[in-house]
Amino acid sequence: MSLVELSHATKRFLNSKGGTHTAVSDITLDVEAGEFVAVVGPTGCGKSTTLSLVSGLEPPSEGTVRVSGRPVTGIPEGVGYMFQADAMLPWRTVLANVAAGPVWRGVPAEQARAQAHDWIERVGLGGFEGYYMHQLSGGMRKRVALAQTLVTEPSILLMDEPFSALDVQTRALMQTELLDLWSGSRAAVIFVTHDLEEAIVLADRVVVMTASPARIKDVFPVHLPRPRNVEELRMDPDFVRTYSQIWSSLSSEVAIARKTGVGNVA
Repeated sequence: MSLVELSHATKRFLNSKGGTHTAVSDITLDVEAGEFVAVVGPTGCGKSTTLSLVSGLEPPSEGTVRVSGRPVTGIPEGVGYMFQADAMLPWRTVLANVAAGPVWRGVPAEQARAQAHDWIERVGLGGFEGYYMHQLSGGMRKRVALAQTLVTEPSILLMDEPFSALDVQTRALMQTELLDLWSGSRAAVIFVTHDLEEAIVLADRVVVMTASPARIKDVFPVHLPRPRNVEELRMDPDFVRTYSQIWSSLSSEVAIARKTGVGNVA
C-alpha cells in the first residue's frame, strides 16, 4: 500500500460565468514512503490543485484520494504543507512561529518550544529565535518556513514552489538544506515546481503534466545517486541527459499553453 494514492482524481471548479473549469483530470499517482516526487508542467495547468487534493483542502470531483490507505475527507494526520508564500505570523518571533504547529496539535508549550529550538538550529538559524519576520532576509524566512513545516515531523511533505522567489544562489542553498533534512526521514515528498533543473536535482521521479486541464503525461525516474551535490550535479552528463529527456516531453505542453494563453513555464 502506497502512502499517497490518487486514483482517477478529477477536480472541477465553478467559473465566473456559472460553468465549470476542470483543473486536473483523471490523475492516477502513487507515492511511497521516503520517495521524493517532483511535479512539473506549464503555468496554470493545475499542478497545485494536486497538492490540494492530497492535503484535503479540496475534495475531488471524481475519483479517490487516499493517504495511508484511508480516503481523504479532511486534512490527514501527518501532512506538512509548505506554500510558495510565507505562512508565518508577522507579530510572532521565529521561535513562536515554529512552535505554533506543535502547540495547535496539543503539545505542551514548553515541549513545543524545545522542539522549535531544535528545528531552528537544524535549519541554521540558531541565535535568531527572538527575531521577527521583517528582520529576516528572504532566504532566512524560507528557513523559518522549512522549520515550521518539519517541526511536526510529517510523514508527507507537500511543497508548492517554495523556493521560486529566491535568487539562484539562495535557492541552491535551500535545495541542499531540504535534501539534507529530508534524507534522515521516511517522509514522502510531493514537490511542485516550474524549474525543471530543480525537479531533477531533488527528485526520485519527475511527473510531467499536460497543459490545462492537467493530466499526467509522463513519469521519468531520476537515477542520479544520492547524496547529491546540488551545485555540481547540473554539470553531470547523466543530469544533462535526464533534462533533455524530460524537456522533450514538457516542451510540447509549454507550447500548447503559450498558444492558448495559459502562461509560460519558468
